[in-house]
Amino acid sequence: MHKDNALTPAHSNSALEVAGRVANEHARRGAFVEYRSRKAENTLITHDAALARFAAFLRASKSDVKAGADKLARDPEAWRGVTFGIVEAFRNWQLIEGDSIASVNLRLSVVKTYAKLAFKAGVIDATEHALIRTVEGYSPKEGRRINERRDVQRRGLKKAKSVRLTDSQVKALKTHPDTPQGRRDALLMCLLLDHGLRVGEVAGLAVGDFDLRAGVVTVYRPKVDMTQTHKLTADTLRAARAWFDSGDVPAMNDAPVLRSSRKGGALTEAGMSERAINKRVAALGAALGIDHLSPHDCRHYWATLWAGKTSPFRLKEAGGWKSYGTVDRYVEASKIANEGMA
Repeated sequence: MHKDNALTPAHSNSALEVAGRVANEHARRGAFVEYRSRKAENTLITHDAALARFAAFLRASKSDVKAGADKLARDPEAWRGVTFGIVEAFRNWQLIEGDSIASVNLRLSVVKTYAKLAFKAGVIDATEHALIRTVEGYSPKEGRRINERRDVQRRGLKKAKSVRLTDSQVKALKTHPDTPQGRRDALLMCLLLDHGLRVGEVAGLAVGDFDLRAGVVTVYRPKVDMTQTHKLTADTLRAARAWFDSGDVPAMNDAPVLRSSRKGGALTEAGMSERAINKRVAALGAALGIDHLSPHDCRHYWATLWAGKTSPFRLKEAGGWKSYGTVDRYVEASKIANEGMA
């Protein structure tokens, strides 16, 4: 009896160890799913695009790793065989391909994040993971030096620098004829230029998000999973009232507030997609002689304008950022080096 009692703790520890191993295995297998379940949809889109680029590199390099973007995003086993050398070669390959420094840094960060998940899942060993962590992106200063020296500096349509808008251009972009399309365009441009909303945020606005009596709009920011209320500027309120009073706004509160339009200007029943907004903003800019204007250029104008007029805290809140990193760049860009000396 005494011997049996003496053995009981050992048996208990053994059972606990088995349970622990089983729990660890479940955690490893679910690491990717659990991680992605906590991310916003826009973040996952960004991750999938970065992993698709990584998959393209793996194919181009004839690597033993054959996984596509979908498996790289969801299956730990897809990362078996990924090494420090492969990750570093991916970073360098993007430069040769002419990808922007910002894209290189972003994709490298995503790859390292998923490599960490693969390490957690037991697919990449500790030594290899430690080496992968040492692969670094490029600082702004390093990026400028690299761009000066390489022949192909950009790949794709994304601009290296935002379009800088003058006050007269901004006024013109917000001024449109009293037609269905014109009233819609006026509200669209006011939301972008006066409130600095992201294109996805504007596309997601519904009729019920506007309270014109209170002069406010409720905005959901999917990139940071945040809902905010913005007081409408005088121009935005004027444009919103004209749009709502026209009778062109859908009757349902959950319908998109901005309606798409055909080539001739007639409105359709569908809401404006992000792609449609991008194309319309570019067209409105081109009509004023502004090449390649984008919704992000409008957000850049808004952020730079207010960086010199309000506190970083207020700018961060109004812009829907979760950190001060981006805010600091706008604050620095808005500074005049010899303020008060001229």
